[in-house]
Amino acid sequence: MFCMQPARDERVSAARAIAPRLLAMIAALTVGGAIHAPLAAQTVRDTARTERPMPDSSRTLEGVLVQALRAGDVAPVTRSTITRATITRRNFAQDVPLLLQGAVPSLIGHTETGAPWGYSYLRLRGMDQTRLNLSLDGIPLNDPEDHVFFFANFVDLLAGVQSVDVQRGAGTTGAGTAAFAGSVNFETRPIAAMPRAAAAEVQAGSFNSQRVMLEGSTGLSPRGFAAYARISGVRSDGYRYNAGVLSGSGLVSAGWFGERQSLKLLALAGVLRDTLAYLAVPVDQLRVDRRINPLGPDEQDRFGQRLLGLTYTREALSGARFATTLYRMSASGSYDVRIDPDPVTGLWNFHLDHTWYGLTSAVTHDVGAWQLNAGVNANTYARDHYAWVDGTRGTPGASSLYFNTGHKQDAAAFGKVAYRAGTVTLFGDVQGRVAQFRYEPTEGSGVPEETVSWAFLNPRVGLTWQASSPVRVRASLGRTTREPARSDMFGGADDLDAAQYAAIGDFRNVRPEQVTNLEAGVTYTGVRGRLDANVFAMEFRNEIAPSGALTPLGSPLRRNVAQSFRRGVELDGQWRVTPRLTMGGNAAWLHARIASFTDETGAQPMTYRDVPPLLSPAWLSAQRVEWTVTPWLDLGVEGRYQGASYLRNDGNRATTLPDFYVADATARVRLPRVELTVRGANLGNSQRFASGYAVEGVPHFFVLPPRSVFVTARVGR
Repeated sequence: MFCMQPARDERVSAARAIAPRLLAMIAALTVGGAIHAPLAAQTVRDTARTERPMPDSSRTLEGVLVQALRAGDVAPVTRSTITRATITRRNFAQDVPLLLQGAVPSLIGHTETGAPWGYSYLRLRGMDQTRLNLSLDGIPLNDPEDHVFFFANFVDLLAGVQSVDVQRGAGTTGAGTAAFAGSVNFETRPIAAMPRAAAAEVQAGSFNSQRVMLEGSTGLSPRGFAAYARISGVRSDGYRYNAGVLSGSGLVSAGWFGERQSLKLLALAGVLRDTLAYLAVPVDQLRVDRRINPLGPDEQDRFGQRLLGLTYTREALSGARFATTLYRMSASGSYDVRIDPDPVTGLWNFHLDHTWYGLTSAVTHDVGAWQLNAGVNANTYARDHYAWVDGTRGTPGASSLYFNTGHKQDAAAFGKVAYRAGTVTLFGDVQGRVAQFRYEPTEGSGVPEETVSWAFLNPRVGLTWQASSPVRVRASLGRTTREPARSDMFGGADDLDAAQYAAIGDFRNVRPEQVTNLEAGVTYTGVRGRLDANVFAMEFRNEIAPSGALTPLGSPLRRNVAQSFRRGVELDGQWRVTPRLTMGGNAAWLHARIASFTDETGAQPMTYRDVPPLLSPAWLSAQRVEWTVTPWLDLGVEGRYQGASYLRNDGNRATTLPDFYVADATARVRLPRVELTVRGANLGNSQRFASGYAVEGVPHFFVLPPRSVFVTARVGR
């Protein structure tokens, strides 16, 4: 036992000697290190013993990568930033789309279960979330194959988020899948600026729902270390029959922060167990029972997803800031779908598992009137798809029905520049991106291995004019081109046989889609309020639009339409009536058209011209009132209106999603170290529908959640 101590001391001394060299090596791997490697190594040696963290500089360093990818304050971009204060006020652990709707113009959301949890989806300017660029601390979230991200895999995600930046339209360049309808960027809480604290939340409410959340932060230690952790669990029966959800997630963020450098680790994991509810219900059946779910109790879903990121950030003596993140994302799970009534062979089990590794690196620098941002992102990805007949899985000699793999590689570089000339700021942004998809088919399927590659150049220009102290005017023009998803190229199939491959012809038959986006707006910021008005025009070429048809497993099918557009007006504002009373809201008008759409689902193909695209309501609005009644009591009311929209691309008024209006209310009581929140949703108990589709001319709907109440108690701070 005594001879172990010298060995331990030697290891500690060795570690102390190696640490500065290790940091210097990491610096050399970043964009900044590649330019300033000798300086970085010298600086690390000089400061290793004496460097002490400064809270302000640590916070600035912690957000460098997010700042480089998001639009700056003066960038001519149409955006809404949801701050931590707004998240705290609106959040009761509902899925992300349900929190964002009402807070962001032109954004709507819904869940399949008719409750705040389960699989949820958002649409922005009428386009679904596969057309959005999603990222967390600069780490891309969109699945590279199918461009999807399921918020349900990370329940209570927003509990650990500092802000959400939503850009509408082409926006600015991000990491990963190119933004088409817009982007949603999440920034986790800044652990270097958080105090030492701990809190617990317990929640109960409608649909036999319960939630527990525990979180704690260490604060920034004298040696520069800080950490934050959060763990959440949610259980709900859902509103629809057989739509229960059992899920959990955890987030850990830890790092070391110095005056000019930092190293931060982010780990996020989630598990989901639910009974499937992805099919809508014919309207006649819903008139009898709104809780009907066509899927049975044995059709279940089991998934888990993990994210790991390591970020090194450094500020050079010149003031330039560099950040590099290495990340790994993985997911795995399976779901059961009943193909036919046979008790042994009728239930099929579909598996998916993927892993991808990537790097995002960026530099930001202000030099006089110039603001410069540049960066790169690269990743490699593989995803296995396979299925079993559930009754035979695990039996001797049993084999999977198929086993294929998709491989995707993606690399991109971007540069952003802003130049201030008096009251005018000129802005430019260009991204070059290459991507490659390789299909490794099921052995013996008769389908050859095939590779398809794409290369894109996505430019954006604009200007901002500070017309007066409170008035800012902006205008921008951008173009984005991006590749189709795997499901688009495969006609919705999860596996291809020789006949399907022959029918598809070539993976290049689905062409990349392109949007040219013009945005113009004006923002007034006064002492008591803010008002933002925006007009936009999105002109599409070869848009990969939903056709209104579904795959046998219920996923939407999409295909190219040669020409289409979306144009509209958006308003967003807030006014402080008195120091204790605030009113706000937003509104959007959308005029969208497809020049020509051919419906091939019937006995005879039908072509429709100048028709509105499906699920794109012309009118959306939200209104909210927030009243601080006393220092310990807050009240809030919010109403949301969604106009009617079509369920198919044919302009047929017989297959429409009706308009609806819902009102929610919140009461919050704050006592020393205890906070009690009561949230009431759909107080008028609207019997309308959140989304849907049409099958053979018959509308099928997902119901709006009925009147519901959730009570949350928070202890700690």
